[in-house]
Amino acid sequence: MKSRIVLRILSRVLIIEAGLLCLPMICAGIYHEDTAPFLNTIVILMLVALPLAWPVKDQKIRSLRAVEGFVSVGLSWILMSLFGALPYVFSGTIPFYIDAFFETVSGLTTTGASILTDVESLPRSILFWRSFSHFIGGMGVLVFMMAVMPLDEAHSLHLMRAEMTGPVKGKLVPRASDTAKILYRLYIILTGTEVVFLCLGGMPLFDSLCTAFGTTATGGFGVYNASIGYYDNAYLEMVVAVFMVLSGVNFNLYYLVWLRRSFKNFKSEELMVYLCIIGFATFTIACNIANRVGGFLHGLRLSFFQVASIMTSTGFSSVNFDMWPSFSKVLLVLLMIIGACAGSTGGGTKVSRLIIMVKTAFTELRQQASPRSVQRITLDGNRLDELTIKTTHIYLMMYASLVVLSCLFLSIQGIDLISTFTSTIACLSNIGPGLGAVGPAGNFAFWNPAAKLVLSGLMLLGRLDIYAVVMLFSRHVWKSLLR
Repeated sequence: MKSRIVLRILSRVLIIEAGLLCLPMICAGIYHEDTAPFLNTIVILMLVALPLAWPVKDQKIRSLRAVEGFVSVGLSWILMSLFGALPYVFSGTIPFYIDAFFETVSGLTTTGASILTDVESLPRSILFWRSFSHFIGGMGVLVFMMAVMPLDEAHSLHLMRAEMTGPVKGKLVPRASDTAKILYRLYIILTGTEVVFLCLGGMPLFDSLCTAFGTTATGGFGVYNASIGYYDNAYLEMVVAVFMVLSGVNFNLYYLVWLRRSFKNFKSEELMVYLCIIGFATFTIACNIANRVGGFLHGLRLSFFQVASIMTSTGFSSVNFDMWPSFSKVLLVLLMIIGACAGSTGGGTKVSRLIIMVKTAFTELRQQASPRSVQRITLDGNRLDELTIKTTHIYLMMYASLVVLSCLFLSIQGIDLISTFTSTIACLSNIGPGLGAVGPAGNFAFWNPAAKLVLSGLMLLGRLDIYAVVMLFSRHVWKSLLR
């Protein structure tokens, strides 16, 4: 049965989660807090994981196919969220399980949407787990597993492709496990560098760690109710903003620069469009809010931080942008939909898909004008095959369909349109804050349990590029697994 392969992978994922929970447990010990919520969760994880691993021999994993890759990734994220919610429940910080599940999904998917109304009242260990969940999910749970517990190299790429985002996916080096190690090395270096810069600016080490986890993973969970605005420090805001922008860049580019010691590899169409969008949005919003915030320069500071935060789907806030003019808010919503670069930790539909969509539209127009001409669509000088273009269009269609259907479902609760629409976009694009009731000054606590489950599903769909989750509902997929 092919399902045994999936069970073995799931057991490894749960064992890794148990190991990662040791860090917040250590944090609890350092701050003289209760370690039982984490210890109990670790015991439960091991009791579930070990029986799953027992019936399967290692060589079985070598027959891993694409379908097992997608199902393994989808189920892994769901299980990690289900068990990752237990420390919140056991500690009593979030006693209602669905709320704890929502918070955990938001953390692992690096969304940053929260049901908590008073973050500052939480124990340090819970705050650490909350932010650390961003770091775990930022680069990917299965990518981490391949880095520390590599599978057969001929087939583990299916796991990486199922978990990583963007229309074009591949390996940096021939071995998938080596690619995973490279990605995590870069990820850790970026996180550690930010921690140093934040500490140099006077931010306490604990705050620096939690902020860096949320920044490089483009998550957005903070340790204060006012997010980064709590510090009211221009230096810290700029450090976080710059690292948010860096985290929204395709990590493949960092590797190429590191390998070849040359910045010429940064001549990427997606990167140029990404930076141009950030520059345009920052300047226009600064002009739009200048009269309200005391001048253009201060407006530029606030604008750059919020544009970087929204464009990269991080979700930190330095000001309540829900009070800005309509033009600025509409532009921020558009940035929520576009998102960061493919191959980054950012969410959204990805800049590369926007480029492909625009190029396809212009190609079709030229084809209509010159029916006999041969039109090609390229990205970074490489011709895109028909499958990539087709899957891009299908993805965008599914994204739009999910937005419409989710808005219809959420509207049953009777919440205003702006809050309903931006809740959907914020969760599906893994942003966190939206507008209205879910703006920077609000949260998602008012949604009923059914709505929270739907929004949790949207977060998972957005993080896994929709396909890995949708395949879990395919009868054909399950028949294939059970053969």
